[in-house]
Amino acid sequence: MSHEAHEPETPHLDFQGTTPYEDYVKADVLTHLQHTLSDDPGEMVFLVTTQVMELWFTVIVHEWETAAKALREDDVPTATDALKRSVRELEALNASWKPLSGLTPAQFNSYRGALGEGSGFQSAMYRRMEFLLGDKSASMLVPHRGAPRVYAELEKALHEPSLYDEVLRHLARQGHPVPDEVLRRDVSQRYEPSPQVEAVWTAVYSGDERDATARLGEALTDVAELVWRWRNDHLVATRRAMGAKTGTGGSAGVAWLEKRAQKSVFPELWTARSYV
Repeated sequence: MSHEAHEPETPHLDFQGTTPYEDYVKADVLTHLQHTLSDDPGEMVFLVTTQVMELWFTVIVHEWETAAKALREDDVPTATDALKRSVRELEALNASWKPLSGLTPAQFNSYRGALGEGSGFQSAMYRRMEFLLGDKSASMLVPHRGAPRVYAELEKALHEPSLYDEVLRHLARQGHPVPDEVLRRDVSQRYEPSPQVEAVWTAVYSGDERDATARLGEALTDVAELVWRWRNDHLVATRRAMGAKTGTGGSAGVAWLEKRAQKSVFPELWTARSYV
């Protein structure tokens, strides 16, 4: 009997047209979307990193919409699974700052002019993320009036309950005393903290930590923490690259990011911990 090792069979390599991998991933499309506008080699890093961020925004919106739909059906396990997946995706999103985190002002200035009036402030998919978190404002639709499909998607998201709204509605259906003014609020407005909602979360966390609602609360807290880290990493990278100058597209730059970084996501999940 021969004990010689056998080479694995060569996989099928001859395809008619594009490969099945290309048909599924569309890699050729993705890798030809980079059109730099300056001669600086660092612009490619900035452009690709920004495009990768947009892809992660898309995945995370998908997860949070999945969780919101599941909560409407009181399917907590499916919602919690989607939130846990989004935690890993948020970690990958936050890691996207690494290639940009060491930019000096000179390096950023070498291609900053190529951005023109462009700014991450104008990202429609990031805006959908913020709307799902309950941070809503009709004024955020204004930059997208010239893009009918994008505007319609954002307008729809503005008037739909946020992920947190769906959480609170689920809690109310489970018998928790979420006040009517919270349940019936205008969901197109920014969510404001409620002492009664804080008391609900205090009661949840004072009970069995293995309870499905407590586990849901922890999954939401993981999401909130990573969103806060995203905002802070954005602030630090911007401060390092451009100091306190006006941001691209005329935004307030660091001043606006500092204000954003101070805000808590799902606020009562944080404040309730002081009373447990």
